[in-house]
Amino acid sequence: MLTYYIGADVHSKFTEIAIECNGKIIRRETVRTAVSNILEVLSPLNGNKFIAIEEGTMADWLYRNIMPHVDDFIVSDPRRNRLIAVDGDKDDKIDAAKLAALLRGGFLKPIYHTDDSHRAEFKQWMRIYHDRVRDSVRMINKIRALCRLHGVSIPRQVIHNSEVRALWQAELKNDVLLGQLNILWIGLDAAVTQVNHVRRIISKYSKKYPIIAAWSQVPGIGIIRSATLFAYLDTPWRFPHKNNLWKYCGVGLQRTTSGTDRWGNPNPAQLRLSSMVNRPLKSAIFGAAVSVIHDRNNVFKSYYERIRYDGINPSNARHAVARKLLTVMWGMWKSNSQFDQTLVAKV
Repeated sequence: MLTYYIGADVHSKFTEIAIECNGKIIRRETVRTAVSNILEVLSPLNGNKFIAIEEGTMADWLYRNIMPHVDDFIVSDPRRNRLIAVDGDKDDKIDAAKLAALLRGGFLKPIYHTDDSHRAEFKQWMRIYHDRVRDSVRMINKIRALCRLHGVSIPRQVIHNSEVRALWQAELKNDVLLGQLNILWIGLDAAVTQVNHVRRIISKYSKKYPIIAAWSQVPGIGIIRSATLFAYLDTPWRFPHKNNLWKYCGVGLQRTTSGTDRWGNPNPAQLRLSSMVNRPLKSAIFGAAVSVIHDRNNVFKSYYERIRYDGINPSNARHAVARKLLTVMWGMWKSNSQFDQTLVAKV
């Protein structure tokens, strides 16, 4: 039976497809980026079909709809492919052929995508939520900066409380600043309204997954952090070891070393945080670590204080707490159990 390695360079309007078999490109196609058009190209191929695309905004949609029709579907990391992609001539047809060759050689690093449409929808809502939160914070920063530009100090309550805002504006003597602020208030109020609306939707989705409620009982982990971790991780079984989970969430250490000293001994290894991480997950788990450290007595704060007493600097101690939190939650997920603080010291 023949084996086909298919590389697809996906764009919003069209997709370049290169089909490789026995080390040669046997067919090229340019089709509209639609599931039906892509399947028209793949269906006549009799044999094993392995297809690869690069991560992008349409990758999740294509993965869920084309995966049932092929033997394997890999969504690859474009950062890993970059050096090969820019080597030599470059256009969409060449990129598709290079992707097929990398797939045949086993050089692609797959990016995880769920095949559950409900999980995918949940993740999309979480993306919208975090985007709207960032936009509201951006508007608040613009309002504060605009006030500073006019030499005016704006209290926190004015930003968040419409009644206090109206009283403050009535006392404001600067008509130019008042006119400019009225424009920015519209953007801020719209973003806050959207955040509250999406939060209600997230709360509704979260009720379908018991682990989110269980995680919400962990110190420092509220409903939004719990939902964020669930939506972006999707399943605990995608990580073979907790170190992989830590690195993906931005709190794991990456070891680098090179060369030898003058006596021929290997140079000491350097440990540092990985830069290739999932940003929403890093923000959620590191925010949780900071929360438990500054909260009242809890088992994670006790752990922080103990390792600080042992000489660990504050930054490393915070990351150690984040790793502890992740490990506890990962264990709860795999065993489908509730939070038990007596077990924290054992992980």
